[in-house]
Amino acid sequence: MRRIDILLTGEVEGGFAPFRHADLELVLHRWSETSQLPLIEGSLWAFVEWVLPQMSGLELCRRLRCDPRTASAHITIILDEDDQEDRKRALRTGADDYIVGPLTRNALLDRVLSGNLSEPAEANGRRVASGDLIIDIPAFQARWRGKAIALMPNEFRLLRYFVEHPGRVFTRAQLITALGKQEPAIDERTVDVWIGRLRRALKGSGAGNPLRTVRSLGYVFDEL
Repeated sequence: MRRIDILLTGEVEGGFAPFRHADLELVLHRWSETSQLPLIEGSLWAFVEWVLPQMSGLELCRRLRCDPRTASAHITIILDEDDQEDRKRALRTGADDYIVGPLTRNALLDRVLSGNLSEPAEANGRRVASGDLIIDIPAFQARWRGKAIALMPNEFRLLRYFVEHPGRVFTRAQLITALGKQEPAIDERTVDVWIGRLRRALKGSGAGNPLRTVRSLGYVFDEL
């Protein structure tokens, strides 16, 4: 299935539920300019508010362009009003286009679906690793010392996210958000089920137990 990940720095009238049609899936992520990026599995779009709590939308646009993980994202600046100078500043800063807020779900979907959806998803063309643990993203497979680890889709995505952020403690709610599972809402204890399955799979492959529980906080992945 073709996937597009969409970062949103503000609220959207109509909600954040995924949009699916035929072989296309759009996954909407609530995202703060000061928080970790969610798991990006497809082409990346970002809708950035003109004014943010910690910085300007223009500054965040610059930062997205400088980060290798988001440099090729399609960035849309959400203007407070249709001002010609603001439009010029947004485009000079690196935005691909602009839209006048407030942003609605229908306007967002129209903007993304009218774009070039034939571009390949760069996020799917690489590998990440921790020691002898290799996450082969194009193959949707994890390997320990060359041996494939049997994982369900959610456990694979969770492992990839942990390997991309080693040594960082994540709460259950943060992991649900990172995997784009917040709408419809799921019980946070579901994360414990994912963790349990992932731990058993890693131990069974000989990789040990790099997933550590931090009491009252969440889980952390210790580099191998």
